[in-house]
Amino acid sequence: MLFNSYEFIFIFLPFTFFIYFYLNKKRLTEASKGFLVFASLFFYSWWNIAYLPLILVSMLFNYIIGNHLAKSDKHQKYYSSKSLLTVGIIFNLALLAYFKYSDFFISNVNVVLGSELPLLHLALPLAISFYTFQQIAYLVDSYRRETQEYDFLNYAVFVTFFPQLIAGPIVHHAEMMPQFAQAKNKVKNYRNIALGLFIFSIGLFKKVAIADSFAIWATQGFDVAQQLNMLEAWITSLSYTFQLYFDFSGYTDMAIGIALLFNIKLPINFNSPYKATSIQDFWRRWHITLSRFLKEYLYIPLGGNRKGNYRTYFNLFATFLLGGIWHGAGWTFVLWGALHGAALVIHRAWQRLGFRMNTLLAWFVTFNFINIAWVFFRAKEFDDAIKVLEGMFFGTLILPTPLSSKLTFLSSINVEFGKWSSLFGNEPEIILWLFAAFSVVLGLKNSMQARESFKPNLYYLSLTILFSLSIFILYRKSEFIYFNF
Repeated sequence: MLFNSYEFIFIFLPFTFFIYFYLNKKRLTEASKGFLVFASLFFYSWWNIAYLPLILVSMLFNYIIGNHLAKSDKHQKYYSSKSLLTVGIIFNLALLAYFKYSDFFISNVNVVLGSELPLLHLALPLAISFYTFQQIAYLVDSYRRETQEYDFLNYAVFVTFFPQLIAGPIVHHAEMMPQFAQAKNKVKNYRNIALGLFIFSIGLFKKVAIADSFAIWATQGFDVAQQLNMLEAWITSLSYTFQLYFDFSGYTDMAIGIALLFNIKLPINFNSPYKATSIQDFWRRWHITLSRFLKEYLYIPLGGNRKGNYRTYFNLFATFLLGGIWHGAGWTFVLWGALHGAALVIHRAWQRLGFRMNTLLAWFVTFNFINIAWVFFRAKEFDDAIKVLEGMFFGTLILPTPLSSKLTFLSSINVEFGKWSSLFGNEPEIILWLFAAFSVVLGLKNSMQARESFKPNLYYLSLTILFSLSIFILYRKSEFIYFNF
């Protein structure tokens, strides 16, 4: 079930909302939580009920391990807490590796050894990457005694809460579960409802009106075209850069908005990342909860910046290399992670040497690096990435025919005159879309800043209605990009 589908907006969401608060009004707290878990599992099963047992087994296993970690002393008679934590983490990573990376591993073994081992062709269980990371965080927090004791029903609410189940934000047990326990959150809060609908409508507009429009052009360039000239290649890469941002931040806005309807505040996940003036700044703004997870549960345990400069560089690179692998089972994701890891190492060395860069130049370098790196993130194969990058830097630049009389001398440096694109020639408005996208990401407040200034008045009501109408005017039923991860 998609957030941008009629069945979700007009049936599932209002039904779940009213039943949940009706049960709370009748002081049936446990029943309301049980209903929320049931509704969330129904939401999850809508995609493929075959994977429902998998998430249930995962939840039960992690709850048992986490409960033992939270209650146990550091040294048990038969096992240590650290051993139990290790078992829990290995279980979660093994589950993720089996479903997500089996075919990748087998195909590479076949290449290296010249064997013909059959691929498993396993369908990737929806949300497995996100609920695996969330439960690993729960185990580590339990080991650190940072979680309170809850029963399985409460734990099930934590894992399955449907707004953030599929693609995050990745939340800590301690930042979400106390909210469900507060008495004031068990009754409808009309300000939260108004704010939730406003944020949801922004996310809906981002996805339906903006991301899905850029998706058409990105798909044409990456998957349809056999060759790209310079302008086509840049349009292709920028289209995906904006598609990915508006798609994923749109999903996050919708998740945050839906959670607010239930009086639950999810953490911010995006903070105008394309305004970043360094790669470090970018990762403080992009997919913030993933960055937090990688820092707290990978980078710091590896030693962080406490063991000297060279070890710090290694830890940074290793963290983002593994972050790339987490995103997908393919060498393009490995390279994407390696590029970001290397960029962070260079940035840290640059800072250590005391160098500084003009702010505008720093933004230009950062944005273009991110845009180029996204090419590998989007490409299905290296050939697709090479096709786009070759066009961006070595493709023919085609200028309008009227300029030929004045700029004839440019013909000697791979410049031609004529129709600028056979791929996008019938879609001249794409240039305006790109300018508009740059204006939005660089010039306007982001949705979280809008949340801070929100007031339940006629202005914000009008915006909510305007954004919501986009689903009727520009409706395209498409999945969110991060559902594939």
